[in-house]
Amino acid sequence: MNATTTIASTARPPPREAGSLSPWALTWRRFRRHRVAVVALHALAVFYTLALGAEFFAPHSREWRDLSHAYCPPQLPRVSLAHGLFVPAMRRLIDPVTFKKSYVEDETHPVALGFFVSGESYTLWGFIHSDRHFFGVEDPAQECYFFGADKYGRDLCSRMIYGSRISLSVGLVAIAVTFLLGVTIGGVSGYVGGAVDNVIQRAIEIINSFPHLPLWLALGAVLPPDWSPLATYFAITIVLALLGWTNLARVVRGKILALREEDYATAARLIGASHTRILFRHLLPGFTSHIIVVLTMSVPAMILGETSLSFLGLGLRPPIVSWGVMLQDCLSIQTVANYPWLLMPVVMIVLTVLSFNFLGDGLRDAADPYATR
Repeated sequence: MNATTTIASTARPPPREAGSLSPWALTWRRFRRHRVAVVALHALAVFYTLALGAEFFAPHSREWRDLSHAYCPPQLPRVSLAHGLFVPAMRRLIDPVTFKKSYVEDETHPVALGFFVSGESYTLWGFIHSDRHFFGVEDPAQECYFFGADKYGRDLCSRMIYGSRISLSVGLVAIAVTFLLGVTIGGVSGYVGGAVDNVIQRAIEIINSFPHLPLWLALGAVLPPDWSPLATYFAITIVLALLGWTNLARVVRGKILALREEDYATAARLIGASHTRILFRHLLPGFTSHIIVVLTMSVPAMILGETSLSFLGLGLRPPIVSWGVMLQDCLSIQTVANYPWLLMPVVMIVLTVLSFNFLGDGLRDAADPYATR
């Protein structure tokens, strides 16, 4: 062994053996081997970052509009040596006979693009005042629609970024309520057993027997139309949570039934620990990873539920901007055929749902770090 090898071996600590790692460390190490799940995790991080900083990342505000550019088609950024990063300006044409509007690209008038450009003033998170936007046109007098415009000339790209704040947060808020109901009711059902367990399980079966979409529609239809947007938002969240906790409750019940007779649970009872402490301090932490997996797999259902209700006009309503509310413009097949870019929110919904599903698959594979492949 030469001197270089000796120095390298002393400077670099030896890798830790699997038996010396904590369960969470083993879970994380196994999760990193699932490449698709890691990519999905990074994609969701990007989506939620856009949602948190919507005012900064969106080129315009959610209600900014220009009626002279109604149904303007998407303008994809281009790069050239002469103009740098730009998009061609759009020139509107009106047919003198049918009065149909159309747009053509005007290559002679490029619209320069840039990062950290000046634009509309905004207040980020209630206390950061600025007019800088992450990406947009360098000249505020010019306009650009990266994903196209709707019938009111509103920028779809900006509205999708603002809509992600509502659509993505609905899933997280509903999951918080689902976690509270599922863990509490499922834990009591599995730990107490007997008649209490029978009553809870029969109630879960009754709830699961209802078709969710018609039930969502019925509950969404009874919401008063004069409610404020904030009240409607929380009402939709509660509706989704009240129908989504049953799967988690059954998972928790099954795990509690398997763990309540373990030696450490019996020892805790013998030393006088209360039932609440045994359930929430000793039993539930033993399968926290499984709970996380179930919650992760439930988020897409919550997002799709909000999108379905809002799309049918029974959920969130304007002026709230969500992906489901934006899709209300796609109720007409003729409109979609003429202006297919109005379906851009569908792309974000599909990417988000797939990312959560891939993330859930990776977490499920890593939930038991001691299992062999």
